Amino acid sequence: MIAVCGEALIDLVPSGEGRQRGTAGGGPFTTARALARLGIPTQFLGRLSTDAFGQQLRDLLESDGADLSLTSFGPEPTTLAMAEVDRDGHAAYRFVIDGTSAPNLTPQMLPTSLPPVVTTLHVGTLGLVLEPMASTIAGLVGREHRDRLVVVDPNIRPVLLNGAAGYRERMESVIAQSTIVKASDADVTWLYPKLDLQAAAHALLARGPRLVVVTLGADGAFGVSAGAEAQVAAPVVDVVDTIGAGDAFGAGLLAWLHDHDRLARDLRLERDELRAALEFACLVASITCTRAGADPPRRAELVSP
Repeated sequence: MIAVCGEALIDLVPSGEGRQRGTAGGGPFTTARALARLGIPTQFLGRLSTDAFGQQLRDLLESDGADLSLTSFGPEPTTLAMAEVDRDGHAAYRFVIDGTSAPNLTPQMLPTSLPPVVTTLHVGTLGLVLEPMASTIAGLVGREHRDRLVVVDPNIRPVLLNGAAGYRERMESVIAQSTIVKASDADVTWLYPKLDLQAAAHALLARGPRLVVVTLGADGAFGVSAGAEAQVAAPVVDVVDTIGAGDAFGAGLLAWLHDHDRLARDLRLERDELRAALEFACLVASITCTRAGADPPRRAELVSP
């Protein structure tokens, strides 16, 4: 089972005439939904509000099949993200954070030991930025990484990093403790501004992970490991928006690895396997781009758009 750790929130997306519609979001939340929709046993480890938005988030996770036994609940209002979508469907965000639910995950809300069924931890996005959630999740990774596969998706939001004490150090520590790094081209450029993407991916690989995958938006993705490298194109689709596409890609990658019994700390892929995993992940992401908001596909929908 994969435990996805981090934030769940509400995206406020423009809907015309100066109005906004609230849609469920947050990188880890969307990743957990995408994995569950693909039939992968999934738990969500985070904090949800007991308000109406929080109930909406809870209902969606449960209806998609995610396990909430590691989720905590409290009276804080749900965290909000205001999405601004440009003419190409790309979204930028502003956040309402202070006093809200997502950051308020503390070590006391975690079990003293994870159930043996949890073999993989997925972390990243605001889960490694906002306190006390960030220190809680980083501590969990430090405690568990020798016994479980760790996947990190940095999904860096520079607008939130001013004043995020210790973020780079925390991220570098988690990367070193991870088996898989899945990052966007923007993430990699932020981490290694003086290197091209290929060199930066190899620099990440040298930190300890077994697999580094870099997404390239409409240009697809590439991956590097000790034994293989591959790059694939993305399917051509009519993009509605890109909200949740990166999270869906990451879920697709993990789903392929799970389906082919490759989710292990000593992960090793042949080139053809890496290419197939990237193609599957790109398909999942491309279908997500054809829909408004973070709405990843179910397994039965996986036909080329």
